Amino acid sequence: MKTHSPLELKSTRPVSKEGEDYVMMHTETFEQVNIPEELINAPQFLKEGDAVEMVVHADTETPLYVELMPSVVLEVTYTEPGLKGDTASSTALKPAEVETGAKVMVPLFIEMGEKIRISTADGSYVERVR
Repeated sequence: MKTHSPLELKSTRPVSKEGEDYVMMHTETFEQVNIPEELINAPQFLKEGDAVEMVVHADTETPLYVELMPSVVLEVTYTEPGLKGDTASSTALKPAEVETGAKVMVPLFIEMGEKIRISTADGSYVERVR
């Protein structure tokens, strides 16, 4: 007879990065645990202090994986300026870097300093956040 391992969801926040691991803090107990980068679904979008869900084995408390929210809001820290006439209806894209260092493609009208929503599933631009 096959038995299923009990899983538990814990609300955590990343507090720092140590080598290839991220240090996560449980938001209720303030306990900290190191999580290898490969257990995080979209580590390139992980920002210190953001709420994430950590799935652990309920009996052993062993972390199994960390799930970011379906989308994150990050500030654009670098992108080339758009050209005069680029509008919100433009479908052309340009590269941009966000505050976590991740690279994403954004519409031409997006400028440095703006906040954008990014899908953590595929790293795509969703919308500008005002």
